[in-house]
Amino acid sequence: MDVVLYEFLVDVPRAAAIWSALLVLALTVLTVLVARPEREATLSPPAATSDPAAPDPADLRRYAEEVAVAAAGAAQTARRRRERWLTAQERVEQAWRAYDEAETTARRFAGATALPAPRTPRTPAEYVARERFLHRAAMAAYWRGDLSVRQLSDVFARRNGWDPRLHPVVQEAILHRVVRDLRRVEYRTAAERERVAWRQAEVAATAARSLAAEASLAAERLRASTRTVVATRRLPGAIRLASRWRPARVG
Repeated sequence: MDVVLYEFLVDVPRAAAIWSALLVLALTVLTVLVARPEREATLSPPAATSDPAAPDPADLRRYAEEVAVAAAGAAQTARRRRERWLTAQERVEQAWRAYDEAETTARRFAGATALPAPRTPRTPAEYVARERFLHRAAMAAYWRGDLSVRQLSDVFARRNGWDPRLHPVVQEAILHRVVRDLRRVEYRTAAERERVAWRQAEVAATAARSLAAEASLAAERLRASTRTVVATRRLPGAIRLASRWRPARVG
């Protein structure tokens, strides 16, 4: 009886120590199992940010730079086209003023030819004087830019209605009528060039606006991607901090 009691008193503390060790081990394992899912949940966001379908920041940066360069070039082209159009518009105004002056002068001389021509003796000297007058008037008009080289050659060759035997008043009326017709052609040519320049300026301006909008959108996508990368790089520190302190709170 004493032996049994002695063995019982000796084994009870030993069993209590064993159970205490097992209990501590169980609590430790439980703590690790509780903390581990939280760490895995904390580590899940980086896996989401490393989506293979997400655009590469380097590609976004390269595209944004290319679009920015293209937008800058398009803006310069638009400015050049606009300056060209403004120049063409000024030339149209100048051509219109020149045509209007030539029309007024031609109309005035056309009214003068309606009156009877002064009587002059029809002698060889008179015809020589008329021819000399026509040549001087044609040369003066040529140096002013009122006649082309071909028209001047027509005067000296007596082609296309140029007759040195006509009265100087009639000759001058013909000369101003030819100048008026030339100014009208120049005005129409300038007006057509102005319309072409305006269409080109509009196309260039539309392209510049489109590329500027695309460059702005590409820059915004690059900024958003950069913010995502920065947030991803900062996340591991927060993960380590959470994994370090979360088990202490659980225990």
